[in-house]
Amino acid sequence: MQIEPSAGRAPARGIISASIALLIVVWAVNFIAGKIGLRSFPVLALASFRVVLAGVVMIPAYLVCSRLPAFTEAANARRKGFSARDLWTFLYLGFFGVTVNQLCFTIGLRYTSVSHASVIVGMGPIYTLVLAVFFQLETATWRKAAGMVISLAGIVVMASEKGLSAHSPSLLGDAIVMTGSIGFAMYVVFGKRVAGKYDTLTMTAFNHFAGALIVLPLAIQQARALSLADKWRAITWTGWAALFYMAVFSSAMAYVFYFWLLRYLEASQLSAFSYLLPMLATILGILWLGEKGSWSQVFGSMLALGGLYWIESGRSR
Repeated sequence: MQIEPSAGRAPARGIISASIALLIVVWAVNFIAGKIGLRSFPVLALASFRVVLAGVVMIPAYLVCSRLPAFTEAANARRKGFSARDLWTFLYLGFFGVTVNQLCFTIGLRYTSVSHASVIVGMGPIYTLVLAVFFQLETATWRKAAGMVISLAGIVVMASEKGLSAHSPSLLGDAIVMTGSIGFAMYVVFGKRVAGKYDTLTMTAFNHFAGALIVLPLAIQQARALSLADKWRAITWTGWAALFYMAVFSSAMAYVFYFWLLRYLEASQLSAFSYLLPMLATILGILWLGEKGSWSQVFGSMLALGGLYWIESGRSR
């Protein structure tokens, strides 16, 4: 049986579309921020600091926002308290969606390029759809499968412009980024099962709290290592800005948008928009980091957008 994607009255389609566009832009810039941050921070330090800082930022954000009229559901949930089952839900969602996803993304980006990492992240809807069907949260249709195949073909074209050979980005980095992408797919699918039970603010805040607690020992060890090596002064302001962006905007803020959207869209429907990431991240990589573009990337982007349109045009209104 398919679970209805909406919870309550859905916002206007324009609002949903604008929110999705903002989400994609924020996550595309995250690739650039990661590369900039890795110029100043050791890879494990940047990865762990990002997760912990996001959890810390969510504490005042949760306390302040839960007092606003727009987040009355969060205030009601806090007054009622949380059971052991609720805390367990936040713990495993935080592990998959925050710890695994964000650690693997940052570490993998150290060993591969922006364009290649974005291609692997763009394959996320495939994992999401397979998992959603496996857990009986969605029904598989030929339209979804065909749209994803078309988009995947575009992503492959973008990835193989110079041939998938020994000169391709590191397979180690690819594998690590893919692990993070699968972790986020697990987060999407498991999160969809409880999206109607928890409001977006509560879900985002407590998932980040859990992820931060899991990673805290690693962050403390990395901070101590930087102190012993007297490397704190070597971190540039751009490195700090990149860390702040990754923790606040691409983590805390983006996850609020994501779970809010997940209340009104199917898991694979929402994840299909990540097909836009390879195109936008590649463009930003060319403009910001000096990576080289090609007509193959343009053609691949057109295929990816075509597949995305095919999926979106078939959604229930």
